[in-house]
Amino acid sequence: MSRDILIRPLVTEKTSRLTEKLRKYSFAVNKKANKVEIKKAIEAMYGVTVTDVNTVILPTKKRSRFTKGGIIEGKTKSLKKAVITVSENDTIDFYAEI
Repeated sequence: MSRDILIRPLVTEKTSRLTEKLRKYSFAVNKKANKVEIKKAIEAMYGVTVTDVNTVILPTKKRSRFTKGGIIEGKTKSLKKAVITVSENDTIDFYAEI
């Protein structure tokens, strides 16, 4: 169940700063998942207590690049991002399984 909802954790410089200061973690999630389903999936997968879930749908962006064959145009994929806040004593270690 949680595999269908959670796609991958998002680890960037900005999300790392949020994790260090505010105990917030970012995940790419299924577009059809709601906040309650996301909360249950994260609590089941990582064994933490989730206090807050914020979601945002990132729209597609047009991209183009210049090559020898000419201009190639396309667009990026749309993505639903969930930013979750865990309780004070909990942490999520993304690198434990490596």
